[in-house]
Amino acid sequence: PALGMAQHQLLARAAAQPEVLQWHTWASLNPGPALVVMGAVHGNERSGAIAIARAIDDFQHGRLMLQRGRLTLVPVANPLAFRQNTREGERNLNRRFVPRGDPQDYEDRITRQLAPLLAAHDALLDLHSFHTPGDPFAMVGPRNNSGPREPFARAAEEMALARALGAPQVVEGWLDIYDRAARARGETPDDEGIGTNEYMRSQGGYAVTLESGLHDDPEAVEVAQRALYGALAHLGLASVPAPPRFAGAAARLKEVVLRDAPGDRLLQDWHSFDRVAAGEPIAERADGTPVVAQQAGCVLFPHPEADVGQEWFYLAEPGSADA
Repeated sequence: PALGMAQHQLLARAAAQPEVLQWHTWASLNPGPALVVMGAVHGNERSGAIAIARAIDDFQHGRLMLQRGRLTLVPVANPLAFRQNTREGERNLNRRFVPRGDPQDYEDRITRQLAPLLAAHDALLDLHSFHTPGDPFAMVGPRNNSGPREPFARAAEEMALARALGAPQVVEGWLDIYDRAARARGETPDDEGIGTNEYMRSQGGYAVTLESGLHDDPEAVEVAQRALYGALAHLGLASVPAPPRFAGAAARLKEVVLRDAPGDRLLQDWHSFDRVAAGEPIAERADGTPVVAQQAGCVLFPHPEADVGQEWFYLAEPGSADA
């Protein structure tokens, strides 16, 4: 999508200085919630960065005004990956998002800067896109619980934010299903499944990921921008038109299937949210063994060319509309 000169320059500066993180903060004298919005956690997912650059320009030129609370916009969370137009700089920033005293790589150094920024806010909106066709969706975390893995007490606020973003779907239950993938690989779940959202919850806040659509689809930018403005409207931070709220049932991740061999293949061109019936064949192993849905639901995140041992596709079941 066409960018104004100021917006283009903002993103160009971020790409030109991979050792510098840039963000913009507005603080109102009127009390209210603190929201942080991030783009380009994965460098080839550019729709969020463009949407945030537009919003920065709107605030800087008075087309938008902060009415209460605090707002921080981070257009490019991973400058090296953004400059390379790759998912990662040296590794996936959205895994092992835990600040370390002895950073080992580029993303560790980013995490040391971003972690305290996230902890200083109440809510996070993390803007992403995906590599295979499908409908946009918002992703939330666990339901309220006091368990040892991801205790949480703000599920209602998190779901309300997710429903306000204008996405046609909401999905819940990331970390539990990611841990299942680790166990399927014979690994013990650890910090690998901790991303920006999980870290935000560990610090007492709440977080929503918005998957805006196919990486290079211009409409993904519009989806990301509607979500950003939907969050501003929902939290009362700015006077902007709110997109329609999602009122349907949230899908809940229930199963993850790994690719075991190069000869494993999906049986059709699956898209996220394609419906499947119980017992329906979805894929075939290299030895001809069918992989079938264990229950009725839908396919999520199909990745036909996934590396061996990595997530091939997920299955979700419909949840309750008031979850």
